[in-house]
Amino acid sequence: MRLADLNEMPDAAAARELLRCCGSTRWAREMAQARPFAAVAAVAAAADKISDTLDAADWLEAFAAHPRIGESSMSGGSGKSATSEWSQQEQAGVHGASGAVRERLAVRHRDYEARFGYIFIVCATGKSSEEMLASLERRLAHNPSDELRVAAQEQRKITHLRIAKLFQ
Repeated sequence: MRLADLNEMPDAAAARELLRCCGSTRWAREMAQARPFAAVAAVAAAADKISDTLDAADWLEAFAAHPRIGESSMSGGSGKSATSEWSQQEQAGVHGASGAVRERLAVRHRDYEARFGYIFIVCATGKSSEEMLASLERRLAHNPSDELRVAAQEQRKITHLRIAKLFQ
């Protein structure tokens, strides 16, 4: 997509495109309303500014748009979307993981969901399955409010990567 294409779309269409970068409908709606953008860097800057205003419910909605680490498709989705392809690319470090590491990730992820009430969010790009597992295990020790902040920061990293992908 070209930046000009995003700038020229109706708000609802632009919000749908932006949801591919961050699953918070409020974030996507406010991003669509912030247009036009002069450059991709301005999109990223607006993403951060709007992210600073999100509340816990917005972040939880964004997290819910991701598959669990090691899953191959979006939760509740059907078919293969660009977003699920992005998730698979981002989680490439899990694809070659041993069965033992995959099982440990699944067990610890269930522990994480039971503790915090949402899936484990990590910017997985460039990380091995062992690195993701170590991060997951470290973060299980966080208190819920600290972990929400950490997860939101990880979502922001993912959002930036996906904004770049959107305009490739």
